[in-house]
Amino acid sequence: MKIIDKLNQIMELELAGVVRYTHYSLMIYGYNRIPIVSWMKSNAMEGLEHAHRAGEMVTLLGGHPSLKIGPLLETENHDIGNIMRESLTHEKEALACYYDLMKLAAEESNVLIEEYAREMISCEELHLDEVDKMLRKPGDIEQFSGV
Repeated sequence: MKIIDKLNQIMELELAGVVRYTHYSLMIYGYNRIPIVSWMKSNAMEGLEHAHRAGEMVTLLGGHPSLKIGPLLETENHDIGNIMRESLTHEKEALACYYDLMKLAAEESNVLIEEYAREMISCEELHLDEVDKMLRKPGDIEQFSGV
């Protein structure tokens, strides 16, 4: 079933986010370390919750949750700007998967999955906005366009 495959892909991406944000939280240095580390840890916990929810949807539909993890990018460049740009790329990929899921759910008239996808899209859009704002210079109101 295409929906189960997409949910498993989402679960894998969210689990990769857990690893990614945990790693990032360990690699932050400088004056703003404490609030950024806290934000990264919070994102790791949120990713775990999102992965669990996707897995629950897989089992609800009679599928088997994946044991895989999504791709991990290690650039060895731990500048906060580079970390945030990598986060932005990761968040955009996750958001695209949720949009794909919503489309599949609509095609199959699965209201439960469609509403779940909508809820997660809202959450991911807000998260993407947070990262975008973190990449802007103070005073910039235009969206970040570096990715």
